[in-house]
Amino acid sequence: MRDLSLTGGVEALANGPSAGAATELLQLRNKLAHALQTSLDTDTLIGLFFNHSRALVTYNGLRFSTSPGDNHPIDFGRQATHQCHYTLRLPDHYLGEITFYRRRRFSDDEQQTLETLLASLAFPLRNAQQYQKALQLALIDPLTCVGNRAALDNALERERQLLMRKGEPFALILLDIDHFKDINDQHGHRRGDKVIRAVADTIDQVSRGTDMTFRYGGEEFALLLSGTGAAGALITAERLRRAIEALYIAHDDAIIRPTVSLGVSACFNANESAGCLIDRADLALYRAKATGRNRTSCEPPIPEVGLAMNTEVAATKLSPLNSRS
Repeated sequence: MRDLSLTGGVEALANGPSAGAATELLQLRNKLAHALQTSLDTDTLIGLFFNHSRALVTYNGLRFSTSPGDNHPIDFGRQATHQCHYTLRLPDHYLGEITFYRRRRFSDDEQQTLETLLASLAFPLRNAQQYQKALQLALIDPLTCVGNRAALDNALERERQLLMRKGEPFALILLDIDHFKDINDQHGHRRGDKVIRAVADTIDQVSRGTDMTFRYGGEEFALLLSGTGAAGALITAERLRRAIEALYIAHDDAIIRPTVSLGVSACFNANESAGCLIDRADLALYRAKATGRNRTSCEPPIPEVGLAMNTEVAATKLSPLNSRS
């Protein structure tokens, strides 16, 4: 294993192979550098590096990981008996780990060549990682650190595609903090923000690890439940409602007891648009608000699905024994 602090690789060219080989290496490195400027996608960059580098060093495969414990490494080619492993760093940035595989040992000259080529990968890889991080931050609500509306739109489309391919339903819960304007008016916006954060934290604690939480806007949240129908979503919604009702939020000399109203809709038909699903959940939420707040309501799926469910559920009507694990 080698820890490479990559600053350009000029020393590798100077101390490496013969003049002719060095010229070939320099030409390939320039060609590689040009190719690596064409993408800000990490997978694509590693693929480009794999294809170009094997013109000078023959190997069977490589693996790139963003950390030693990365559960989703990027693999190209096949693993083999012998390996050459590098930790990639820039002076101010850890880039990841890369391992080369082949059936026979790498010579010193081959390792020197790989290190020279890796120097060309460093800055494009850093740029791609920073770009991906910026994209992720653009999908996160800064107050609650859950997904924002744009992230919800992306997730809904993924779930719809999954339903289309595998027939797995999914459900959406919209929840709105009751009388939130009164909380802001009576206790101030700082305390209102504290309530919003507490509700977001409670949603994350009560929901499953596979469920996705989003701040839909203002005091309204969305919870997307993969592989779940209306009945399971109703049970989850009631668990959320009860957990939030039990909150005591202290701030200075004030104690705030928030409640939420929830609207549930489930999607069994991949032809139903995300907008229609949201509209149904919003209609159910409006009904919960109109009939007293601090309750859960469910809007049935579109008629052709044939799910006969048009229920309005108050908190006390569901037994804890029915709770979804």
